[in-house]
Amino acid sequence: MANVVVVGAQWGDEGKGKIVDWLSERADVVARFQGGHNAGHTLVIDGNVFKLSALPSGIVRGGKLSVVGNGVVLDPWALLKEIEGLRGQGVVVEPENFRIAENTTLILPLHRELDGIREAAAGKGKIGTTGRGIGPAYEDKVGRRAIRVSDLVNLDTLMNKIDRALAHHNALRKGLGVELFDGDQLYKDLVELAPKILPFMDSVWDLLDKEKRKGKRILFEGAQGTMLDIDHGTYPYVTSSNTIAAQAAIGTGTGPGTLDYVLAIAKAYTTRVGEGPFPTELFDDIGQRLGERGHEFGTVTGRQRRCGWFDAVMVRQAMKTSGVTGVALTKLDVLDGLDEIKVCVGYELDGKPVERFPASMGAQARVKPVYKTFEGWQESTEGARSWDELPAAAVKYIRQIEQLIETPVSLVSTSPEREDTILIKDPFED
Repeated sequence: MANVVVVGAQWGDEGKGKIVDWLSERADVVARFQGGHNAGHTLVIDGNVFKLSALPSGIVRGGKLSVVGNGVVLDPWALLKEIEGLRGQGVVVEPENFRIAENTTLILPLHRELDGIREAAAGKGKIGTTGRGIGPAYEDKVGRRAIRVSDLVNLDTLMNKIDRALAHHNALRKGLGVELFDGDQLYKDLVELAPKILPFMDSVWDLLDKEKRKGKRILFEGAQGTMLDIDHGTYPYVTSSNTIAAQAAIGTGTGPGTLDYVLAIAKAYTTRVGEGPFPTELFDDIGQRLGERGHEFGTVTGRQRRCGWFDAVMVRQAMKTSGVTGVALTKLDVLDGLDEIKVCVGYELDGKPVERFPASMGAQARVKPVYKTFEGWQESTEGARSWDELPAAAVKYIRQIEQLIETPVSLVSTSPEREDTILIKDPFED
C-alpha cells in the first residue's frame, strides 16, 4: 500500500483538487505540506461545488483525517472563515478530523499589508502575488521572527515575539513611508483567536508516524505547481515555497522513505496566472476558446488565467525535479472540437535549439517554442470513463504526450466531476 504525493507539473491550477478528492477515497490521511491560502481548489461532488484554500481537499470526505503540515503558512482568520463556510455546506470540520502542526507559521495582518505595499511600489516590476501575505510570512519564518501556532499557548511570552517581529516590520514600514503597525492590537487579536485555533493543534510529524505504523495510507497534497517552485521555477515569478515532491517530507516532518509514489497533475494544455514568462501563450481566438471552455478563472482571486498549448519541455523538466512516477492528465475535454492541436517539443534561444527551460530570467523571456502539430478530434470526450469512450485521435494525443514527457499517464480527467476519470494505474497500488 503506497503513500502518494500529488504535485502540479505546470504553473498551478492543473486540477489537483479534483484528483486529490478522487484519490482521497482510497486514503486515510490527507496532508497539506506547503503554500498558503493563495492556492485554491474547486471540488465538484454530485453537483455541489466546494471551494477550498487552506484546508486539505480530503476534508469534504467523511472518515478521513486532514492535516496542515509545518511547511504551510496559515492565515488563521481566513481558515476560520473557510471552516464556517464549509460547515454551512454540511461538511464536518472538528479536531477529530482536522489537525494543524504546532510549528506552522501564522500569516498575520502585517504580512498581508506588506504584500500589497510592495506590489504597489514595484510598478511594472511587480511579481503578481495574490496579496495574501504568503511571501512575507515565509520571510519571517526563515528570518526566525515568525509567530507559530504553538506560540498561542504561551500568551505571557507572545508580546515578546510580537516585538521581535515588529522590530523588523516597523523599520521596513517606516522606510516605505507607511504608518507603523500596532503591536498591542495584534496581541489582542491573537489572544482572541487562540481558543478557536488551539483545539486543532497537534504534533503532525508524530501523528503521521503513528498513522504510518498503523498501515494507514497517506496522501500528501501539494499546492501551486513545479514552475512556481522558489528554486526550480520561473524565478522571480514564483511562489515563496518549494512546490516539488521532496517538500512533502520536509513540510510534514516525515522521512523521504515515506513517499512511495509521486503523481504529477498536468492539464492537456497550459495556463498561468499573474506575471512571468509563458512560451506557449496564445493571444488568438484559440487561446480565448481554451479559457472559456476551461473556465479559466482563479479559485481564490478570480483572475483570468493566460492560456496556451501544452509545453512538453517544461513538463518533462517537472518530471525530473519531482521524481514523478505517473501523470494525471486533466481537462482533456477542453480540447474537443479543435481541428489541430499543437505541442511544444523544444525551444529556440537566440537562434539556437535548447532542450530545457533556462534558469535565468532573461533567457526565459527570450525562448521561443518549437511546435509539433497533432490531429484534433470532433467527438466529445467529456465524461469519458474508459479508453473505449475516447476518440482515436485523443488516445494518440495522450500516448504522444507520454513519450514527450518520458513519464506514463496514470489517470485522465474528462470533466470536473470526480467520477469522470479514466484510471490506468492506481497510485495507491504501486
